[in-house]
Amino acid sequence: MGGGGGEDGAFPVRYPNDVTEWSPDDTEVCIVGTAGQKITVLGTVFSDPEKTNTSELTSLVLRSHLIKDMAGLGSLLKLDTLELYDNMVQSLDEDSLKGCGQTTLRVLDMSYNAIRDMSPVQYCNGETLTELYLANNKLKSISGLSHLTNLRKLDLGANKIRVLDKTELSGLKNLEELWIGKNKIDSLEGIESLTNLKRLDVQSNRLTTISNDENGECYLNAQRNTLEELYLAHNGLDDDGISGLLSSSSTSGSTFPQLTTLDLSNNRLTTTAPLVVDSKKNNNNTVVGLHWPMLEELWLSANLITDFEAIHSLKVASENKQLPKLETVYLEYNPVSKDFEYRKKLAEYIPTLQQIDATMIRGYGSVPKPSGDGAGGGTTEERLRVLQAAAIQRAKQQQ
Repeated sequence: MGGGGGEDGAFPVRYPNDVTEWSPDDTEVCIVGTAGQKITVLGTVFSDPEKTNTSELTSLVLRSHLIKDMAGLGSLLKLDTLELYDNMVQSLDEDSLKGCGQTTLRVLDMSYNAIRDMSPVQYCNGETLTELYLANNKLKSISGLSHLTNLRKLDLGANKIRVLDKTELSGLKNLEELWIGKNKIDSLEGIESLTNLKRLDVQSNRLTTISNDENGECYLNAQRNTLEELYLAHNGLDDDGISGLLSSSSTSGSTFPQLTTLDLSNNRLTTTAPLVVDSKKNNNNTVVGLHWPMLEELWLSANLITDFEAIHSLKVASENKQLPKLETVYLEYNPVSKDFEYRKKLAEYIPTLQQIDATMIRGYGSVPKPSGDGAGGGTTEERLRVLQAAAIQRAKQQQ
């Protein structure tokens, strides 16, 4: 964040109007500090009607500066978007959040700062705020959210959060996207009330199961009919840990009927059977009638899948039309990927595949995937990281 200061760590006092100029009639102000001078102090410029259109300003973007204090924004009564992404803000200012966009604030982005307490979010208008970004801060708990009944997107990634607070999340009835990767979460308990979720990112946490240990119920049961993308990479999930993905009690015969992307990379899986076999109701370990009608992307890289016997369940599921739209499978960095005929066999197992790992397939041959999709060169692991990041970024940008 920010940049270097003097030897004592202090930065020169530099106000927004020292860095750039704007008209008092402008309704949008955007100052990005990646080139040229950086703002260090907000001052009173955004509360002075002679310098800023305080009564009509709708968008204020102050990205990549050295701002430590966000005080002084409470006079922007019609603000729709407030972004102080990539600064050094240490706390959310109560007066600014109470005043700015009292009946209009829709987007608040305070990611990449040094905020330790998010409770002042309680002063935002719960009827208007639809997007809240607090990624890459120093948050240890979730607070101040329960009144945000119209929130659609919430990004709390890369913090130090340990618990999904059920009380705080219970009010987010319309939440469609929750991004909470890179935290310290060891249970999905508390997520049950988010019945409209379409995208859930819980990558790089401490999950060993997605179910309740006491009753075996999957914590994601409430999202079965809505989830479109589920990211569970870089956890400690084993075969039993993901068994909750199946629900043979589903009247539709589907697991997650809308899910298009499932990321289970970098876990402890030894077989694909838990994705299509209900071990609790099928002692013979044969594929049951459940299916993934919309699943297009299945990412299983860097697990412990040793051979094709461990993938056989996907073959049977494909033959039974339980994976009708599956186009992409990642299995690289599993022992099975070292098999001499790995790509050929996998293409035979699942005829609908168009891509295996980072390589497009034609028939039983293969061609490198064009770099125009952003995957670029580098190792296959690097390409996978880029593809994962691109998928998440696309999802965040969708309205």
